[in-house]
Amino acid sequence: MISRVLLASCLALPLCAQVTFTQEKDRISVSIDGKPYTDFFLSADGNKPYVYPLRTASGVIVTRHFPMEEFPGETNDHPHHRGMFFSHGEINGYNFWATEPGSKSPKKASMALKKVVEAKGGRKSGTIQAIFDGLDPQGKAIMTETRTITFYSDPKLRMIDYEIKIDPLEKLKFGDTKEGTFGIRLATSMTEDAKLGGRMVTSEGKETEKEVWGKRAAWLDYYGPVNGQTVGVLVMDHPTSPRHPTYWHTRAYGLLGANIFGVHDFLNDKTQDGSMTIEAGQPLRFRYRVVIHLGDVHAIDAPALFKVFAAIK
Repeated sequence: MISRVLLASCLALPLCAQVTFTQEKDRISVSIDGKPYTDFFLSADGNKPYVYPLRTASGVIVTRHFPMEEFPGETNDHPHHRGMFFSHGEINGYNFWATEPGSKSPKKASMALKKVVEAKGGRKSGTIQAIFDGLDPQGKAIMTETRTITFYSDPKLRMIDYEIKIDPLEKLKFGDTKEGTFGIRLATSMTEDAKLGGRMVTSEGKETEKEVWGKRAAWLDYYGPVNGQTVGVLVMDHPTSPRHPTYWHTRAYGLLGANIFGVHDFLNDKTQDGSMTIEAGQPLRFRYRVVIHLGDVHAIDAPALFKVFAAIK
């Protein structure tokens, strides 16, 4: 867990700091501009780590509350879709995607916090870095994951950089399955299924699940109404991520997902194989940027935002 010295330094940030962190037993709470923004849940019960909720700069929650909280009018499918998360449904045959504590699957894997390396706030941004062990069903660590999450302060946007570095402790095979990988579960009212104006659009100009699901694109924006306002979530895949541009496992019911592995599902072709095998000592690194905004995709300049992100080394 985070040291007392590091915690004290986080709490002792000057009052002018715009991004601050508070360590609790099972999470790190994030505040931006003096207001609670989100929590990074640290896999205290073996479930995968996740960030919940996500808000606009004005405070509108764009993620589904279920299963963390009850909220009227929400769907309650897929309880493993928790806020913003990263996991995969088949690594050496084990399921790191659906890791709810109540699951009885003999293939259910788990995650365990190893240590919080950093939780450093600042005037314009703040960064959390934490290391987790990925455990097989018998509790043996087969990989470590270093998650580096940076939150930015901005008057109009909420921007989050999410980097995952996977260090295999043995040979790892990421299986070809659509059940993965970087995901955000959106507020029910934003979804295409809600028929209230929700829509998904990619960098390739494709729209709606029919044209987007299983297709490749550098970025995807999913927007729709929440509490009478149109809000959107833009996810960008960095060019240094494996197999860029990613395939999108993004659904009309509200899952916004990026997945490079589920090729035979996406192409509906069982002769295709999107699996990937990496050896111990060969880390795998994914980089995403999330931009939460007001308005639809036309209210932001997504190509310009991606250009800025892609230029980061």
